[in-house]
Amino acid sequence: MREADATNVAILERARTGALHVDSTGAGRPLVLLHGFAMHGGLFAPLVDALAAHRRVLVVDLPGHGRSPPASAFTLEMLVDAVDAAIAMEAQLDVVGWSLGGQVALEWARIRPSRIRKLVLVATTPSFIARPGWPHAMSVVTLARFGDELRADYRQTLARFLALQVHGSDAGRATLAKMRTRLLDRGEPAPSGLAEALGLLRETDLRERLASIATPALVVGGERDAIVPIEATRRLAVALPNARHATIAGAAHAPFLSHTGAFVDAVRAYLDD
Repeated sequence: MREADATNVAILERARTGALHVDSTGAGRPLVLLHGFAMHGGLFAPLVDALAAHRRVLVVDLPGHGRSPPASAFTLEMLVDAVDAAIAMEAQLDVVGWSLGGQVALEWARIRPSRIRKLVLVATTPSFIARPGWPHAMSVVTLARFGDELRADYRQTLARFLALQVHGSDAGRATLAKMRTRLLDRGEPAPSGLAEALGLLRETDLRERLASIATPALVVGGERDAIVPIEATRRLAVALPNARHATIAGAAHAPFLSHTGAFVDAVRAYLDD
């Protein structure tokens, strides 16, 4: 069977069973990578070889993204259940969560603390929306406008979203080129799934849950992030009982792409500590 045919068969089988797509590379202690909104696990490709030298790296496509089928309901608890079922291993896991994937990682550690050894939370915030006592985020009006634009012109809006993710980065053009190249190599996300994910970003506020998450965590912020301001990541690190913060100088919302070497060094030092 040709590789493309085998891939299509696997996708159809996952759609039938509801199982998530997971790429596995390397051997050793398992390390799970969770991507952000409207993205897929393929964007982590620059990290995989470096991290898989001494790890079994498991890259997950979240429901309705990449090669994973959509879910019947898009809630944080459902995402945790789906990811947990897809990574059916007895060993404790280390988890790298980027943006929305970081929120999933936080909830995973809260609900099933025995499953997670260490967290790395990249450009992660307890709330993507500005709320009373939380000004370090976008306005609900801005997010609503983004949702309207997404429904009207998916591809153009996603192109602008990618540009926003690298805005201000001192490697912005090169990073944007990497993201554009990989964005659609696993197909387009289902529009309904994107709308549900956007609703999740709007509704989620994890601030009151953070004190109960004792899992050790490294919170990584991009110095020039326009989506999750650096102050949001700093405050997340302070609110978690057992966390430290690392700033990637000159980086925006995707430091693992724009500053891969510095990011990998920080993650490996933390996980191996």
